[in-house]
Amino acid sequence: MTASTVSTASDVPAMPAMPADARTHRHAQDEESHRRSRVDPLAALRGPQDPPWDVYLTGTVFLDVVFTGLDSAPVRGTESWARGMGSSPGGIANMATALARLGLRTSLAAAFGDDHYGDYCWDALAQGEGIDLGSSRTVAGWHSPVTVSMAYEGERTMVSHGHEPPPEEPSPDCPPRARAAVASLTPGVSAPWIAQAAGRGTRVFADVGWDDTGAWDLAGLPDLAHCEAFLPNAEEAMRYTGATCPRAAAHALTEHVPLAVVTLGAEGAYAVDRRTGESAEVPAIEVEALDPTGAGDVFVAGFVTGTLAGWPLADRLAFAGLTAALSVQEFGGSLSAPGWGEIATWWRKVQSVEGQDPAALRRYAFLADLVPDGPPAAWPLRRAVPTIGFRPPS
Repeated sequence: MTASTVSTASDVPAMPAMPADARTHRHAQDEESHRRSRVDPLAALRGPQDPPWDVYLTGTVFLDVVFTGLDSAPVRGTESWARGMGSSPGGIANMATALARLGLRTSLAAAFGDDHYGDYCWDALAQGEGIDLGSSRTVAGWHSPVTVSMAYEGERTMVSHGHEPPPEEPSPDCPPRARAAVASLTPGVSAPWIAQAAGRGTRVFADVGWDDTGAWDLAGLPDLAHCEAFLPNAEEAMRYTGATCPRAAAHALTEHVPLAVVTLGAEGAYAVDRRTGESAEVPAIEVEALDPTGAGDVFVAGFVTGTLAGWPLADRLAFAGLTAALSVQEFGGSLSAPGWGEIATWWRKVQSVEGQDPAALRRYAFLADLVPDGPPAAWPLRRAVPTIGFRPPS
């Protein structure tokens, strides 16, 4: 969307070392800013009989180490220097953090290694983001999965390493009560917890990864029958339906799931709701991307938030696209997810830019009743840390 462009510099240096007392002061400032800017998008809908959680997720937590500011892809036999780097919880933590920062009460079931990486990820999610880890567990003798991501030219290249937890450390087989759940479907694999959650009234939102089998058969996604919404990207949607354009694919998907949302990359997103007959399309916001890691997860989190809050379909798409656009301007998948402070700052800033298209501004006018009052948050806000366990010299 050319009318709503907010750009930031893409070459971000690593954060400098900060003395201990300064880090403590900065942490206190961040906590106060977070408290002041916190929004509960479901406040008007909450009642005494509600489930304890708004969203439940389960999956693998990685430690993400992200290198940014690379001029090009690494070349074999050479050494490449990155101008910036950050470490943060990744994998399913990307979406859990995005949901929590948008004000949803989030519960995550995952395995954590009993190493320093696992301790860091657990503390970052539980203490830093307020995510419930009551269904999670620490696995003795198991090391944390790790991903190294290199961001350049608006894309990323990743190398990961990890092992499945030992069989004597099973994942929870009964999800807690929640308004919604987010599931990542795997072709040819059924996850019993999805049917259990749907049977208890939980609204299940599903995405899907690339089908390495090449079958691209919707019958190979048996849990889709238990889902309220399916959110594939354009290529996935067309391959699963045989449609020649993503919009036609979205309509075809509604034969299998009530609500289909297809992300269109730089073109935005398109959605169709079979129950109401409504469809909507919202263009993307033009930004200068630093690191796209986790942007898809942030998009899903934004859409889930708007759906649970009962917003119109077009507003949900616009909000999801905005949160994803804000996230790619910072490095680190989970810790780049925006909160309401950043959303408020963007909304105030974009209205002050000369030459804005009034129609584009009206597309986001629903934010006026949502964003918090008070001083604007510092934006863009750096959140990923350069290293794990860093301590200044004594």
